Amino acid sequence: MGHGTPHGQWRVTKLELVCPAGSLPALRAAIENGADAVYVGFRDGTNARHFPGLNLDPEEMREGIRLAHDVNAKLFVALNTNPIPGTWERATRHLHIAADLGADAVIIADLGLLDYAAEHLPGLRRHLSVQASATNPEAIAFYARMFGVRRIILPRVLSASQVKDIVENSPVEIEVFGFGSLCVMVEGRCALSSYVTGASPNVSGVCSPACAVRWEETKNGRNARLNGVLIDVYGPGESAGYPTLCKGRFRAAEEIYYAIEEPTCLNVLDLLPQLSLAGVTAVKVEGRQRGPAYVAHVTRVLRSAIDACTANPATYCPDRRWISALDALAEGRQHTLGALDREWQ
Repeated sequence: MGHGTPHGQWRVTKLELVCPAGSLPALRAAIENGADAVYVGFRDGTNARHFPGLNLDPEEMREGIRLAHDVNAKLFVALNTNPIPGTWERATRHLHIAADLGADAVIIADLGLLDYAAEHLPGLRRHLSVQASATNPEAIAFYARMFGVRRIILPRVLSASQVKDIVENSPVEIEVFGFGSLCVMVEGRCALSSYVTGASPNVSGVCSPACAVRWEETKNGRNARLNGVLIDVYGPGESAGYPTLCKGRFRAAEEIYYAIEEPTCLNVLDLLPQLSLAGVTAVKVEGRQRGPAYVAHVTRVLRSAIDACTANPATYCPDRRWISALDALAEGRQHTLGALDREWQ
């Protein structure tokens, strides 16, 4: 779409670049390399990237908000796990802390927490997490009407034409993922990790918790186990990914291969003009579990691409160097458009 369209007919909105930060150094890397907004989490199970050593305590979050606001960037706080009776008080307390610190928005999935925020903190901007899996205009209108949600983050299961239809019929802003790991499940609906480890990512905030991961060096290679289950065996010199059940290699029909999902990364460089023309508000990078170097490289590439698209969308074409740089950071060293490129609906 669009390469042959006269420039004067393009009605392009500049895409907001939303980048991850699991630490203050990663946050600095994001804003120094051009992020318009950064999203973070508290250092506990209230967010869906609850790994040891990641996330921010309240004082670090205060500093992060200051750093972001100093360069006119925004900071969003992910509170996107589902509270249970024993964690409800913690979740609501963190909502108040985020508001008091001056966060620009909170990212929420749980209906009860959305209702609480709308009633007790009406001035705190609310975004609907991808974990809520809102995939149609009626669901989006419901969240906007009932809880004053201002932005919806779409799950990575929709085609580009479906995204366009949703934007055209949405009363609020739409954010889509632009780069990062894919999940075989509809976000917010995964039970694989809890099946193997007993820890649900939707409640405890972590898929494949580090306490359940074991590495074994053997004569046949490096074994990756998750709570005793063999996930993969990596040969000498083979890049070893973090063991998640969906991306393991298993014996099926007398073959060993990625039986559920092959490791790859979503990369929407090719689709930036279409997304912008459709009216998408923001492009989001997955990866709060990644380090500052990863955040810096991905942010820098996407900043260059979005700026080039905004400057001349009719002739925009991804630079091969951008693609190579992102492929070097991708799972499996490869990328895909995923469901966005799907012709069937």
